[in-house]
Formats: sequence, C-alpha cells, structure tokens
Amino acid sequence: MKLKALCIAVSLLAVPGVAGAQGALDQFKKAAGDAGKATVEKRVNTKLLDEARKNQCSFKTGTAELAPGCGDRLKKLTAALVDAKKQLDGAGAKSYTFEVAGHTDSTGDAAKNKKLSEDRAETIVKELVARGIPRGEIKAVGYGSEKLLVKPDNTEAKKAKNRRYEVQVRL
Repeated sequence: MKLKALCIAVSLLAVPGVAGAQGALDQFKKAAGDAGKATVEKRVNTKLLDEARKNQCSFKTGTAELAPGCGDRLKKLTAALVDAKKQLDGAGAKSYTFEVAGHTDSTGDAAKNKKLSEDRAETIVKELVARGIPRGEIKAVGYGSEKLLVKPDNTEAKKAKNRRYEVQVRL
C-alpha cells in the first residue's frame, strides 16, 4: 500500500516537470523559428531594397504618373517579390506584408511632398498588383522627405537620389 502511494506521489510530482520541460522545448522551437524568420526577413529585405534601387521608375514632375519606359523595371521588381514570397513561405512566415515606401527630396511644401510620395507609392503598388502580387499582401506608404538618403540634398544629383521608392517586407 505504501509503495502504491509513493508511486502516485512521484508520478504527480513528475507531471509538472514534464509539462515544464515541454513548455521550455516549445519556447526553444519558437525562438529558433523566430531567429530563422528574422534571418530570412533580413535577406529578403536586402534583396528587395537592391532590386528597387536597380529598377526605379521615373514619374512626371509633380505627379504620380509614371514616365514612359517602366515596364521592364516593374517586371523585374515583380519577379523579386514573387521570389521573396517563396522564401518567406519556405521559412514558415505565415503573415507578412510588402511595403512600398515613397520618398521625395526636400524641395517644396512638406505636406504636399508627403502626399505626392504616398500617391507615387500607390502607383507602384497598383502596377505590382496588376502583375500578380495579391493586393492584401502589399501596401503603399508615403514618407515625403522624412527619410533622406543624402543630406543635405542641395544639388540636383542628391535630390534625384532622394526621390525614390523602396520595397521591404514586414513580418
């Protein structure tokens, strides 16, 4: 009888330990998965930023209307997004959003520049959606001249570098 009681007591003490060990194992798996996703996110964003830099489209001055000759560039950018989706899906990233960020130089009114950058980013988003990127996976954001690449942008060449769009993934 005493042996049976001792076995029951030991088994009751062991169960929380097993549950704790299982919880620790689950936390370890989650941390490893998060680290893997972070690595993939960094790699994907490096590639997307590079592709966006190489495939910049021009806009007609003061508008969100694309200048002629962007078809091939947008095709390459779309291919980069499709490749990014494959990498993210392969890494187990369940929810992500691609962000097209529009930027302007510092010339002119800041509020107008922010709106113009939003409109230009939205133009790029619409073009990418038209080429097969699901609308629910991509959004446009306008930063205006808030995040200049080149400071000060006091020459035409520097201003041209600041007028851009960037593409990144957000997990």
